[in-house]
Amino acid sequence: MKEKIEEIKKSAKEKIAAITSLQDLQDLKVKYLGKKGELTSILKGLGGLSAEERPKIGSMVNQVRDELEKSIENAEKAMKAKALEQRLEKEKIDVTMPSKAIKVGSVHPITQVIEEVKEIFLGMGYSVADGPEVERTYYVFDQLNTPIDHPARDLQDTFYITEDVILRTQTSSVQIRAMENQKPPIKMICPGAVYRSDTVDATHSPLFHQIEGLVVDKNITMTDLKGTLEMFAKNCLGPNTKIRFRPHHFPYTEPSAEADVSCFVCGGKGCRVCKNEGWIELLGCGMVHPKVLENCGIDPNVYSGFAFGFGVERIAMAKFGIDDMRLLFENDVRFLKQF
Repeated sequence: MKEKIEEIKKSAKEKIAAITSLQDLQDLKVKYLGKKGELTSILKGLGGLSAEERPKIGSMVNQVRDELEKSIENAEKAMKAKALEQRLEKEKIDVTMPSKAIKVGSVHPITQVIEEVKEIFLGMGYSVADGPEVERTYYVFDQLNTPIDHPARDLQDTFYITEDVILRTQTSSVQIRAMENQKPPIKMICPGAVYRSDTVDATHSPLFHQIEGLVVDKNITMTDLKGTLEMFAKNCLGPNTKIRFRPHHFPYTEPSAEADVSCFVCGGKGCRVCKNEGWIELLGCGMVHPKVLENCGIDPNVYSGFAFGFGVERIAMAKFGIDDMRLLFENDVRFLKQF
């Protein structure tokens, strides 16, 4: 029996020394030390030995078992260390290599302008309001002194969903909702998307963005309007920007005007951007029509106000030197990454 145990010990150690994989080492462990392993089988057969031989053989088997377990453990540690070393060598990182460029997006120029304008007017004490883009004609036209026979209500200019529900043509509808639901003083701007049945070209789109402003309080005059727009223009387009009014007509303001700003590129001397005129048309404005105030339950004998509105795309095109509005909607990364 002793010879057999010594033979098992010798054979196991030779195989342990020759093994090159962890799986083979595990199989060998099971073969010699498992529940059905060779050493375990000897222990199970101790009952057939004499009382004198039994403790000696049992002690010898346990000693060999301990030696094999230690040998297997050392072999396992050595193989794991070697495997780790090979892996580290294989997966070694060259810290001197340049990293992969991470593509970072940017804020769309339209959003840039909206956020900048909001900050300017928030700094002047205005609030920012929002409203539905699918709107009733009552808020877009009727309350704004635009009668049923007005050209702006024609099918060729407005997207109708039903007879009295449309895609809003201007954000003035938000101003009407505000005047109906709060008492003066009112000081607000309302940015948002608007829709008109225009053919797409370099300066027109059926979808564009507006920012309209409204102030209603006692003793508001045209001087307040001009001063507000000058402050806005200087902050948005440059400190040397000048503004001028030209007479115009809007059904919801009286008097009404178109406001131009001096070209921020040439300073008014004339260039490609301003078409050599020295001025760039910026927005429409005027004093809120007394009838509009009455429609909203505000006494025009006590309160007055001014309103203005401009296209965000027009500001973006002027500010960034863009000559085709379609570029703002095509989502061409080559174009957008400039901003």
